[in-house]
Amino acid sequence: MTTVLLVDDQQLQRMGFKMLLDGTPEMTVVGEASGGAEAVRMVEQARPDVVLMDVRMPGMDGIEATRRITAAGSRSRVLMLTTFDLDEYVYAGLRAGASGFLLKDARPEELIAGIRAVASGDSVVAPSLTRKLMNAYLQHPTPTTHGDPRLSVLSEREREVLEAIGQGATNTEIAERFTLTESTVKKHVGRVLAKIGARDRIQAVIFAYDNGLVQPRA
Repeated sequence: MTTVLLVDDQQLQRMGFKMLLDGTPEMTVVGEASGGAEAVRMVEQARPDVVLMDVRMPGMDGIEATRRITAAGSRSRVLMLTTFDLDEYVYAGLRAGASGFLLKDARPEELIAGIRAVASGDSVVAPSLTRKLMNAYLQHPTPTTHGDPRLSVLSEREREVLEAIGQGATNTEIAERFTLTESTVKKHVGRVLAKIGARDRIQAVIFAYDNGLVQPRA
């Protein structure tokens, strides 16, 4: 059973999501919060698998709530919802530790699939969309940090895999590039994520850009 906490300041929005999720097999809503501060408290109490988090809310917004949830080491994974495609709030949310994002007008089946993906440890944003996300992300540059100590624990192959992830390559593309099997690539990706402390591919992409492993395309 996948448990979900709904966080949105609009009651009608929460009601709609609750009806959809409670009517979905193996999925249930364990709580609702109308703001970020309340969401942080409820995550500690309910420990949901997934937090469906609105970005814009009065008081503590979804970005700060996500930052506090992930910083506390919670096993709950955050799926952010936004009204606008690839806006600056999404970038900040991903950097805060969110596992992905969806638009609020996503189809019901897309929302369900996204929640299940996040609950299973994947990112909602598919590798092909990662390219689009990172291209837009680069329009909002942040200070580049070099010499992160986490890079030193990567093997040469793992560093190459991280660079490929940063370029938006799929496991299949990485396997073809380095003449590896996809199962071997999956193991490398898993080790890379563990060593750099990334929750998912999206966080790994951001890490790669922040550390200069991937350069913006002209």
